[in-house]
Amino acid sequence: MNTSAAVLEMRGVSKNYSGLRPLRIAELTVAAGERVTVGGIEAGAGELLVNLVTGASVPDSGEVRIFGQRTADIPDGDAWLDLLERFGIVSPRAVLLEGSTLLQNLAMPFTLEIEPVPEPIAQRVAELAGQCGLDPGRWLGVRAGDLPADVRVLAHLARALALNPDVIVVEHPTADVVPAAREALARAVARACDGRAVATLVLTNDEQFAKLVAPRNLKLDGATGVLKPLKKGWFG
Repeated sequence: MNTSAAVLEMRGVSKNYSGLRPLRIAELTVAAGERVTVGGIEAGAGELLVNLVTGASVPDSGEVRIFGQRTADIPDGDAWLDLLERFGIVSPRAVLLEGSTLLQNLAMPFTLEIEPVPEPIAQRVAELAGQCGLDPGRWLGVRAGDLPADVRVLAHLARALALNPDVIVVEHPTADVVPAAREALARAVARACDGRAVATLVLTNDEQFAKLVAPRNLKLDGATGVLKPLKKGWFG
């Protein structure tokens, strides 16, 4: 791969956390517009990896580069916030206003005026929802607290894509999603990311979801940090 076009590079990374062993990533590169899945990472390590990728945390050893810059070289908080604006995060840890409608939640990246949402913003939200596989007529009037798990993932995806980031990181999207809904969810995520040509890193241990959502699928060997291609087929 041509790393000159890379938006994310991790080399020789090791970071201690509350797990039994450090999180290790020997080498990972994600190119501009590329979609990649990584498996073999449990929830705590997944949160840590998101922090490393976004520069919220720096590795104990090795280096992480975002858009060619080492995260360890980010000079101050203002520079980090500028960098963070280029990311969208899809995570079950992200907050939705449970008592507000999906329309109100998706309007918030554009305006704080959500009682009611101005009509031009509502139209923009409806278009965004449709791009992310959400039926505007069915879901925008529903309270966030009443959304099923797969629709919540798409709501977080829409929030992440709202301001046109360069990279999105999707963290264990099927953890709470019933198996019957996972194929449609994978295809919706893939279509939304293809439509934006956004670099996408998906952390998932659901191998069938991984194969549907991205063309490049990797699995982490936690002991060595080596990312190996996920074997194809049902008996890999």
